[in-house]
Amino acid sequence: MNNFAIVCLDDDPLVVECLNNELAPFAELFDIYSAFSTDDAQRVLADISTQHQRVAMVICDHELGTDSGVEFLISLDQYPVTQQARTVLINDKPQLDNIVQAVNEGRLHYCLTKPWNPHELQQVLIKELTNFILKYPDEDWLRYSQLLDHRRILNAHIENQMSRFRSGFIRDTSTLDDATLAKQVSDALHEFFALNDESQACRTYSKQHVLTQEGEANHFLWFITEGEVALYKNDEHQCQHEVVKVGPGHLVGGMSFVTGERSFSTGITLCKTSVIKLDRTLFNRVMNSKTDLLPLFTNLLLRNFNRRLQGSIQTELRLQQTLTSLDNAYHQLIEKEKMAMLGQLVAGVAHELNNPVSAILRGSDTLKQTISKLTNTPLSHENQIRGNHILEQAMESRPLSTSEARQRARQLESILGDRQQARKVVQMGIDSADYLENWLLPQKKQLGPLLNEWDNYYQMGNFLRSINVCAQRIADLVKSLKSYARQDDETLHCVDIHEGLEDTLVIFENKLKRHRLIKDYAPLPELCCQPIALQQVWTNLISNALDAIDQEPGEIRVTTRLVSTSNNTPAIEVEVKDNGKGIQPDQQKKIFELNFTTKREGNFGLGIGLSVCQQIIHQHHGNIRVDSEPNRYTKMIVTLPLDNAI
Repeated sequence: MNNFAIVCLDDDPLVVECLNNELAPFAELFDIYSAFSTDDAQRVLADISTQHQRVAMVICDHELGTDSGVEFLISLDQYPVTQQARTVLINDKPQLDNIVQAVNEGRLHYCLTKPWNPHELQQVLIKELTNFILKYPDEDWLRYSQLLDHRRILNAHIENQMSRFRSGFIRDTSTLDDATLAKQVSDALHEFFALNDESQACRTYSKQHVLTQEGEANHFLWFITEGEVALYKNDEHQCQHEVVKVGPGHLVGGMSFVTGERSFSTGITLCKTSVIKLDRTLFNRVMNSKTDLLPLFTNLLLRNFNRRLQGSIQTELRLQQTLTSLDNAYHQLIEKEKMAMLGQLVAGVAHELNNPVSAILRGSDTLKQTISKLTNTPLSHENQIRGNHILEQAMESRPLSTSEARQRARQLESILGDRQQARKVVQMGIDSADYLENWLLPQKKQLGPLLNEWDNYYQMGNFLRSINVCAQRIADLVKSLKSYARQDDETLHCVDIHEGLEDTLVIFENKLKRHRLIKDYAPLPELCCQPIALQQVWTNLISNALDAIDQEPGEIRVTTRLVSTSNNTPAIEVEVKDNGKGIQPDQQKKIFELNFTTKREGNFGLGIGLSVCQQIIHQHHGNIRVDSEPNRYTKMIVTLPLDNAI
């Protein structure tokens, strides 16, 4: 049975069960009690009082049938076991008047809205239970440090110990500087062991002698009098790193010696080093024999703890600053790669824009002349209506191939008796039997001038269709380039991955038209991702595929498929394959390294494209791999799981 308890009060058993599950990590140090009504809760509080426990926290629902959770929280002051308890009120939706009432009564510390985030509840528990524990200075705070806010508890423990020792000391050592305090302790210890050192506490070690071993039990306290000791810590890969160096006047093994925990670090002498080695028995004998040494040594020990704590905090702050700098550098690297690629793309897009712009300019000049001809046409009203039909049809139809147009004109020439007229009729798309019977043959005598007038309608429709196609082409190019160049959006969007691939292919159309492009798309569900970041991946892969092709025309195949990963997770796979020069086996392992490039001298390549691609894909919990055979092909295969949020 623990000294303190947590009480959960809710009339919904499912909510109580959920609370018990989330409180499970705290059950080792706090007994968990559940209640389904205020009467039930009062019986629980009575049992807690009988067992001489105190309530650390009450988690209460606002609505408890006919009772009010707020009123129950306010009534807690009448129970001695709950007077210091922290309180959390659970609401189905925020109710400001109830919250204000509980706050005004001083019995509400936090308000939680259903459904709550488990991470939020964990933070509330750690904060509020730490506040509660620190109100009991006689409690063993270190026992709670691993579960609750260890920094606050450790700081409070140190401060509490400092106050406790100072209050009982005859001498006040707080005015002494570190060097003076260390010398007084050293002199007092040497004086004690000068005549009584059968335990050989005063020792001298050679270089590379191990004092403490990380993760192993430690039963000694080393006080350094001469020399230097380095403290080392292993990382997750078991690589040893130096944490700090300490010299005369410092203690080694202090924390594990006092708490009984395993050594936090490995202490190794860096040179010939003299120490005073104390076990618990010898430490007690020294302190009991020299009462004037106890305040000095205790103050020195606490100062060592405080320096280590301050050092840890400073190290963590520097680490956070370093991580922030690395994150900024990473984003700058991605942006640099994107802008470098953008410079390449702009030249190709500018060239590609020239053709549709020229077509629009030519079409607009021709339209100026044609409009005046239509407004002054000698055609009858009926033939003008037919001309409008030809215009509308020309705006929607696609041009015939030369061979098909020639074949249909030959067939019509025998009917009309004129090759040129037959060609015009086929071109305008009015060569079907219905048009012949109703439009052409009844007016065969004046068909030449009539076709010339209708040709103006056809040309206007044709030019309008051409202008519309060219304008759409320009819009597609600008959209794709703008999508690639815009700042990365770090929010998630559920998109069809084919849209990003198509936008990328539009950007490269100027180069792709010299090769054979094969698109093999499978039906795919939408992917929750950062589409702009992924478009940078597709851009790099398509660009690399184009650069790898030595002889034109080459072949580039873009394939998408739905697959299952090794752990049966559904995923989207995107494969970009080229029939270029391939990648040598010894280079395939290096292509994702920063600053590595396979591009020949004279070809643009920063050597960061695939490295950035890999990082972006890893952020999506996916992977990228290469399959290549020199002088035959290269496949870049990207796998993106469907059910992994970033």
